[in-house]
Amino acid sequence: MATLRSLGVIAPRLSFSCKRRLVYGGGGQLISTRAFSSSVVSPPSKAVVYEVHGEPDKVTRLVDVEAVEVKEKEVCVKMLAAPINPSDINRIQGVYPVRPQPPAVGGYEGVGEVHSVGSLVTSLSPGDWVIPSPPSFGTWQTYIVKDENVWHKIDKGVPMEYAATITVNPLTALLMLEDCVTLNSGDAIVQNGATSMVGQCVIQLAKARGIHSINIIRDRPGIDEVKERLKNLGADEVFTENKLEVKNVKSLLGGIPEPALGFNCVGGNAASLVLKFLRQGGTMLTYGGMSKKPVSVSTSSFIFKDLSLRGFWLQKWLSTDKAEESRRMIDRLLSLVQDGKLKYKMELAPFDDFNTALDKALGKLGSQPKQVIKF
Repeated sequence: MATLRSLGVIAPRLSFSCKRRLVYGGGGQLISTRAFSSSVVSPPSKAVVYEVHGEPDKVTRLVDVEAVEVKEKEVCVKMLAAPINPSDINRIQGVYPVRPQPPAVGGYEGVGEVHSVGSLVTSLSPGDWVIPSPPSFGTWQTYIVKDENVWHKIDKGVPMEYAATITVNPLTALLMLEDCVTLNSGDAIVQNGATSMVGQCVIQLAKARGIHSINIIRDRPGIDEVKERLKNLGADEVFTENKLEVKNVKSLLGGIPEPALGFNCVGGNAASLVLKFLRQGGTMLTYGGMSKKPVSVSTSSFIFKDLSLRGFWLQKWLSTDKAEESRRMIDRLLSLVQDGKLKYKMELAPFDDFNTALDKALGKLGSQPKQVIKF
């Protein structure tokens, strides 16, 4: 297999002056530079690629990609927008459990418009809006050719940035609320990382079902504004970690019942605070570890409170033949977006300014909204 290095494309940082033309397959990986002949051919494309695993700002670069054949059951999609998720960064770093082998195109979810279709494609037509569902590698490029079955048609009335980001974080929030513990109206949940996209979705989805949410955030500048924003989304209570350094956190709940379910995406002390709130027999789901610190639990929490600790990973759930179910859930989420009942902070960034968007996603410019690349 040819590599970027063997083709002479070498750069220490992402560069927009590279003119080498390459051929990438549907999985986002470099396949060859061989010639092809077909009545349907994609336009030439531009893609953010990485040749080796490493820090994204050092190993990614923009390259020109040759036109590729659109086979009879394939669809060529002109990408409209794609986010930069933490898992995208981890894949480039080489630390995510499931990742394409480099050289590869970055990105895992997004939204696009059908540009052309193969001769046997029946479910999609040029002009349709589609998302890869389940998500698929290689969305940081202007045109993508993949099998018809990869693409899920969506309503073109959905705001582009929401369509681009619906399949990872909002779906995670919905599944954690509905698939793990039976919750009824009047119940409560507790979560850390409440300002994250998943956290914002949890608050709103819980509110829609009459479920109370207790939210834990770290101390930061402008904390009152952050609290107000989460309350406006539907949060019942918002506490900073310092506020919870008391013996009996449940005295802070007022009339809210003890939570049956907790969500942890931070680890360390923030995870311990979630456990302190849980009721007898409660469950904490861990779906992230932003602090890179382990989850610690006291022996008494297991013995006397009978707490359960579980993990949640969206990709594992999607790998168990859940494609149709996930698409139905995505359609539900998009309907909530269109009805104004699901929203979260994002920032659209032009593809030509990918460098800055990447720096923001890496945290180099302080706390920033989710970065969504607009092609």
